[in-house]
Amino acid sequence: MAERVEIVEMAPRDGLQNEAGFIATPAKIALVDALSQVGFPRIEVASFVSPKWVPQMADGAAVLAGIARRPGTRYAALTPNLQGFQAALAAGVDEVAIFASASEGFSRANLNCTIAESLARFAPVLQAAQAGLVPVRGYVSMVTDCPFDGPIAPAQVARVVAALRDLGCYEVSLGDTVGQGDPERVTAMLRAVLNEMPPERLAGHFHDTAGRALENVEAGLALGLRVFDAAAGGLGGCPYAPGAAGNVATEKLAARLMALGYDTGLDPAALARAAARARRMKGGQDV
Repeated sequence: MAERVEIVEMAPRDGLQNEAGFIATPAKIALVDALSQVGFPRIEVASFVSPKWVPQMADGAAVLAGIARRPGTRYAALTPNLQGFQAALAAGVDEVAIFASASEGFSRANLNCTIAESLARFAPVLQAAQAGLVPVRGYVSMVTDCPFDGPIAPAQVARVVAALRDLGCYEVSLGDTVGQGDPERVTAMLRAVLNEMPPERLAGHFHDTAGRALENVEAGLALGLRVFDAAAGGLGGCPYAPGAAGNVATEKLAARLMALGYDTGLDPAALARAAARARRMKGGQDV
């Protein structure tokens, strides 16, 4: 049997958060429902952050209330603080995620605090999650390059990964947020990170700005990673990172993994339909 590689679907959250115009809640629900039919083990649906900073995510609770949940799929949300965690829990999420940066410049731009301060803020979220038996995934952004700080040292990424591990994150996703990494630098970063966490607890999150996302995925595969984030239709970007284009498209990643002999467990026809729906949502269009 082919070895399984999991794709974590990000289009409803990391995909849509960068759209300029507000996308209607029913359209978001329809996208999640289409993605649920593909067979993803995990879909990140919403972000419980201040609508002042990320207005596209203001309707997270309504989206979670409206979706048709598929047995076998976990529905996740980003929760940067305790208030967000409590709102996500009330909305019925299956797991939550927190996000830190390997770059001080981006941490200040995105979270308005230092890396150390951001990690301290997450402690109450992890404590509440552990008390409620809610799994917490960690993200590290800017793992190779930062528009504010330039190239990021692999050792700095490893330090942030270790901090998220110590807080209690079951998995850490490594984000090339501006999509400027290449296989050589991704490999160097991963080798440093693997001193802190084993490959089965790591995920790759590659934006395709420079067209190297699939090559970077292959670099991760070579070092044992078997989980990768992607967004149907290539949706995405980061509102706080100049030059951050879309995530690697789920349909392209699934095709490459299949060509390499891996099994994703996804329904290709359902994925094609969901990706087409996602592409129609670019530019803030309703579906």
